[in-house]
Amino acid sequence: MQQQEVKPSSAHQPQRNTPRRHRAMGSAGIPKPQRYWAVTAILLAIAVSVMDASIANLALPTISKELNIPPHLTVWVVNAYLVTLIATTIPLSALGERIGFVAMFRSGITIFMCGSIVCALSTNLPMLLTGRVINGLGGAVMMSIFGAMMRHIYPPKEIANGISINAMIVGTTAVLSPALGAFILSIASWQWIFVFAIPLCLISLIFSRFLPQVPPITSPYDYKSAILNIITLGTFITGCDLVVSNTPLGLALLAIAAVAGTILWQHSSSQEAPLFPVDLFRIPTFKYAVIVSALCFGAAGCAMLSLPFLYENHIGLSTQTVGMLFMAWPIGSTLMARPAALLSGKYPASVLAAIGSCVIFSALLILLLLPKDSWLGFYALCMFFSGLGFGFIQTPNNKTILLSTPLHRSGATGATQSSARVFGQSVGAACVAICFHLSTSHGVYYAITLGIIAIAISALINLVRFFRGKDIEII
Repeated sequence: MQQQEVKPSSAHQPQRNTPRRHRAMGSAGIPKPQRYWAVTAILLAIAVSVMDASIANLALPTISKELNIPPHLTVWVVNAYLVTLIATTIPLSALGERIGFVAMFRSGITIFMCGSIVCALSTNLPMLLTGRVINGLGGAVMMSIFGAMMRHIYPPKEIANGISINAMIVGTTAVLSPALGAFILSIASWQWIFVFAIPLCLISLIFSRFLPQVPPITSPYDYKSAILNIITLGTFITGCDLVVSNTPLGLALLAIAAVAGTILWQHSSSQEAPLFPVDLFRIPTFKYAVIVSALCFGAAGCAMLSLPFLYENHIGLSTQTVGMLFMAWPIGSTLMARPAALLSGKYPASVLAAIGSCVIFSALLILLLLPKDSWLGFYALCMFFSGLGFGFIQTPNNKTILLSTPLHRSGATGATQSSARVFGQSVGAACVAICFHLSTSHGVYYAITLGIIAIAISALINLVRFFRGKDIEII
């Protein structure tokens, strides 16, 4: 597919004393109405992955009770999915560049369905974890090419609209998932929560025929980097999860991750287009945007995992009320997705992301300082504005990630974008566990404070990249 280099309009040309912004790079996209059907296939896959994770979280207490397993083991129903996802996304993106993105997408959907079938038939924890690993592998296959597909479906001037549509689907799905999960659990056994994904996957497979065909690359696959990447990220996330409950094993895994990561970085640094994208991290615009993404998702992870304990254990709210409060965050994100896309065509992403970071910082800080007997509407507003700020960051920042690298590195670009999200969420979850281990009574406050610190660092990085001109051009 032909690469398209977009020139900014004269109204947005940098002035003589302003640092020149990074050129946006992308494809010419695909024509309508093919684009609509291709986007439908992608959106269905995104919805399936978001709903699967959300509903699985909701079902953990039921699974723990019916399988007669302790809660600390039940959490691996989620962890098995996340560890597989983050460990394999980047290696699978390199594989997708070689076998073709459409074939990769169809394989991912099929693998995910197989995992859902295994989960639905599970009668014990080992079988359920096997299904979740298969789910994670299918999810990684799909996520590894989402970003690349976006670059080939949309031209650069319209990619922000595409990202905003994705964000709205994620937000809407996040709002609906708890209700859907509760409904399924009220009328059927927990195994049925894994069945709902299968029809959506089949529909996505049908629409996948409209996805753009991208010529595969012919360079050999780097198996050494793939294995090192899986070891590095897999042991790092698992080590973070275990560092509190099993400190010696957790520290040993983190040490393995450090050694494997060092070898991987050195091995990749000498390659022109490495599997682990060291070359892309040499592009300041890309590097800053990826760090901002990881920090934002880390802050959101700290907040979303610790706030239920604040609301229920410290303030005394009911589970139903907490569920209603949590709906405010994705509603805010969904409402801001489209305006953020429009603003990204007028202002630098660093400015918009800095504003979004400041909004989240202020909302979380106010929430943390609110008296326990405050009106519930104040808590809801804090959650809403946190989501609003989050939505203000994601579309412009993801646009920067996707358009700041050469088109032939679309697979690695999209995989890194997805990995930054999961990496931030996983590290945020580990930080919450460590905070709770340090103090049962004050751990929730420590965790929220860490989230506030992370988003403050994000705001500072955005200011740095603005003053250094490390943005893509405004298109």
